[in-house]
Amino acid sequence: MKLLFVCSENRLRSPTGEEVFSQYDGIDAIGCGTNKDAATTVSGDLIEWADIVFVMEKSHRNKVMKKFKDLLKNKKFVCLAIPDNYERMDPMLIKIMEDKVSLHVRLQKSNT
Repeated sequence: MKLLFVCSENRLRSPTGEEVFSQYDGIDAIGCGTNKDAATTVSGDLIEWADIVFVMEKSHRNKVMKKFKDLLKNKKFVCLAIPDNYERMDPMLIKIMEDKVSLHVRLQKSNT
């Protein structure tokens, strides 16, 4: 299962998603951002790669939908509604993400 996490700058929330969910068996995760100065900018290639696209806020949903509407037609596209109130790898952010993502993806921790 390939999960794409989208926030604004790809510095706090989406890299947390990438790091946390890459530790689960059978999951590949990538974080990206909607801003032009994001560490990794969301692209058509990333949208096509993903099985599920998770955005953090409605503003991200709107930007991604506007730019990649055709590529999203057959994708699961989920707004997690997580505000930009957390530092990277904040334990509370991790818990919120795991709780919300687990509603859409079966999560199994790797034994390695």
